[in-house]
Amino acid sequence: MSLKARVIGGAMAIALPLVGYYEGRNLAAYLDPVGIPTICYGSTAGVTLGQTRTAAECDALLAAELGEAIAAVDRLSRNPQPDTRRAALGSFVYNVGAGAFERSTLLRKLNAGDVAGACAELSRWVYAKGRQLGGLVKRRAAERELCEVGL
Repeated sequence: MSLKARVIGGAMAIALPLVGYYEGRNLAAYLDPVGIPTICYGSTAGVTLGQTRTAAECDALLAAELGEAIAAVDRLSRNPQPDTRRAALGSFVYNVGAGAFERSTLLRKLNAGDVAGACAELSRWVYAKGRQLGGLVKRRAAERELCEVGL
């Protein structure tokens, strides 16, 4: 196992069921609530309607993309974070993208040492194209709870 895989491992073990639960798995491409072609566990890169994947392909895609999200959290956070917080933020980045995380008040607060304030910011990210989505409200509440472990 590579060093990167070992470093990401603890957060990955926590985040995989969280992301899997909130994203759900669809083996056929569909349009998400804001009209973006999506497949598997919320993957959007290169997806076209009519495309299909196997369960094993979806699981591998989730692991790869979630690993990238957790790596982005590690790269952008100035201070080491516990696996629970890395998992929560990895789930968040998986959903909104590393660019949105990099530009966020959440990251600014985290890097300024205001961890409680950073975790609280998760509750603000419940809109897609101006519409509040119930699924995002529930997901962000779960991410926030995980983010706040140990505070």
